[in-house]
Amino acid sequence: MNKDFANKNEWALILGGSSGLGLASAKKLALHGMNIIIVHRNRKSEMNQIEADFMKIKETGIGFLSFNIDLLKPEKRMKVIAEITNVIGEERIKAIVHSIAKGNLKPMIDAENILKNDDFHLTIDAMAISLYDWVASIFKASLFAEDARVISFTSEGNTKAWKNYAAVSTAKVALEAITRSIALEFAPYGIKANCLQPGAVDTQSLRMIPGHEQIIAHSQQRNPFNRITTPEDVANVVYLLCKEEASWINGCVIPVNGGEHLN
Repeated sequence: MNKDFANKNEWALILGGSSGLGLASAKKLALHGMNIIIVHRNRKSEMNQIEADFMKIKETGIGFLSFNIDLLKPEKRMKVIAEITNVIGEERIKAIVHSIAKGNLKPMIDAENILKNDDFHLTIDAMAISLYDWVASIFKASLFAEDARVISFTSEGNTKAWKNYAAVSTAKVALEAITRSIALEFAPYGIKANCLQPGAVDTQSLRMIPGHEQIIAHSQQRNPFNRITTPEDVANVVYLLCKEEASWINGCVIPVNGGEHLN
């Protein structure tokens, strides 16, 4: 195992890292020597499995911090950043990986509980604007490394309409727009920002979408390799984007789907 990031005194901050793509990214980066900070929000009933996953990350020998808080609240965000500053000292944050999946999946018509204005606001704030909030706060605290990476996850819902997905689709479009602006405006400070667009990944978030079985089946049929994308597939690309050789990739939306988008 090539530990590219070992002994570099750098950290990855994973927002929403207790499951799915965020957790897979944390595990991959840790295997290559990156210190890990995970900020997540989970119920007590979910913590046994989460703590077991976190223990596996710690066993790689890297530095590890975790915070179970509502990461969308400004006062919580500032408290976490203050604690990070205190713990890591002169070390710096190499990467922010944004994997927040909190949104409303509701139809627009023909249902008792239809999509409302507030549903859009909650979803866009959680899945898009929060990226900027954390990037701006980490930047203001002077915690970024000289060559830093901001990575987030979008979906094909950025251009396609799926029933019940309107609020999340809108949030993904906003996430991509925010990423492009971060890529442009923070570039003079060594910060690069990109979105990864995985194919369908069988995660807890996908299973919340009504009709997710059909989405998985359709993705498998479309994929040249006749399988869906795994969290590890996506984590591998997160790792690649954090390497020095990826320093000239900025402001992109990168498909990570084995060519699924070709069909």
